[in-house]
Amino acid sequence: MEMTLEMKPKSPEQLKPEKLRMSLQDFLEWTDEDVWAEWEDGEVIVISPANYRHQEIVGFLATLFRLFLEEQDMGVVLMAPFSMWLPVSNRVREPDILVVLKENLDRIKKNFLDGPADLVVEIFSEDSVLRDRGMKFAEYELDGVKEYWLIDPNKEQADFFVLDEGNRFERKLPDKRGFYHSTVLKGFGLNVNWLWQSPLPKVSEVFRKAVKRQRAR
Repeated sequence: MEMTLEMKPKSPEQLKPEKLRMSLQDFLEWTDEDVWAEWEDGEVIVISPANYRHQEIVGFLATLFRLFLEEQDMGVVLMAPFSMWLPVSNRVREPDILVVLKENLDRIKKNFLDGPADLVVEIFSEDSVLRDRGMKFAEYELDGVKEYWLIDPNKEQADFFVLDEGNRFERKLPDKRGFYHSTVLKGFGLNVNWLWQSPLPKVSEVFRKAVKRQRAR
């Protein structure tokens, strides 16, 4: 999908669309880093602001990903609000975290990802549970997101899904010590219990432990 978009500064009044329906082109011209919204077959879905715990976990995971990706020279990590165009599902989503591997960096355009990310993380908020577990689960599977993480801070539950040979999401479980080993980010391990600590552990200490554990496997 070839698009050339020229962005102009928006006033506060322009941050909310005058109508809740618009074309894909209009949506991508309207949305930017100040707008939290998604697009479903012409309908604009405005996303509610995230709470502190949500943002804390997003920052924690994104920093871990960035350190690992830079060390391994594997790709980049992006965070919402950054749009992801899903051509098969005909949707534009704004996942909390997107990981794009080096071989797919050409999908990154000025203000959207032209196709699926390799790994997507959604962290539940009060109004997103049904979308994240239902609609987005089906869309990410259909469009070929290779790995999908669902994080629920309230229930202290993390679910991990990997696209199998039949292009269907297969659930993967952490090991007996609570470490989940990513399929897309080979060599990256996450102890799920870290996500429920308050305050969250220091990223530098967690990263060293995760890398040390992976190298010892």
